[in-house]
Amino acid sequence: MPDFKLINAQLAALLANETNLIANLANASALLNDSVDQLNWTGFYLYDPKGDELVLGPFQGHPACMHIAMNKGVCGQAAAQKQTLAVDDVTTFPGYISCDAAAQSELVVPLIKHRQLVGVLDLDAPVKNRFDAKLQIGIKSFVDELIKHLD
Repeated sequence: MPDFKLINAQLAALLANETNLIANLANASALLNDSVDQLNWTGFYLYDPKGDELVLGPFQGHPACMHIAMNKGVCGQAAAQKQTLAVDDVTTFPGYISCDAAAQSELVVPLIKHRQLVGVLDLDAPVKNRFDAKLQIGIKSFVDELIKHLD
């Protein structure tokens, strides 16, 4: 199990005095991807209110879908509901959007700042049941730290 106390301290130090959203999300995705094993995609989709959709942001992994409609797939549903969604087996998720055939489980955590949806953190794993309750708590704490640094 990753040490999220240490990871979150590293994140805070990494993002200190930086206000650029893209730079902060790029470093956050790199840090998380390096710190948590068994991930094959770690990144962000940003909410575009004009199009009412999620648009691909900084990530680590293979090329990905660039636009996701609200309520579509795991990311779109988590964003629309503003709730974390963990999927143990993506083949059982109705309307699953497959960007990488190797993905077998997924965790999506919405980024909410001042009650507004900023986007989502999307994690894919090449194994089923990757995101147990303890890992979800750690990832959510990472997002809580990240949100403090997003303007």
